[in-house]
Amino acid sequence: MNVALEQQNLYNPIDTIEYLFARDNISCDRRKEGELVAEVQGKWDNMLIFFAFEEHMRCLHLSCLLNIETATVDRSKMFELLALLNENLWLGHFSYWSEQKMPIFKHSMILQDDEELFTGKIGKIIELAIMECERVYPIFNAVMRQNVAPTQALYKGMVM
Repeated sequence: MNVALEQQNLYNPIDTIEYLFARDNISCDRRKEGELVAEVQGKWDNMLIFFAFEEHMRCLHLSCLLNIETATVDRSKMFELLALLNENLWLGHFSYWSEQKMPIFKHSMILQDDEELFTGKIGKIIELAIMECERVYPIFNAVMRQNVAPTQALYKGMVM
């Protein structure tokens, strides 16, 4: 087997992400070799950020769970809001995790064999994911907890 290929198979981007969180004094939990979860203090509430690395596809997945829960959600309003929010995103997308009854931000990236700039790139992706979640938290909160119409909640959120 090629030495470069062996080294590539040994590299796990979760190690780099774990290092970034440790550097920033953010506690995280390494669930498996290819999974990591961290709790990040947000402006509105804490967010759980989950990472999963699929080695065979060389794909890294990030999910950021917004801590907004309600017993009942008008799914038609939720899907309307998701469509409106996702229209203008350049990175990732918002979804609704039915099992947890919470909104979630998701993004995946294929890693190149020679990913020299990964640390800076993943740091920026984490920063942008948190920023997007912070931006839309009050919008989701208005729709999910205050029964505000998605277009009205989005308008109010944009002018804040």
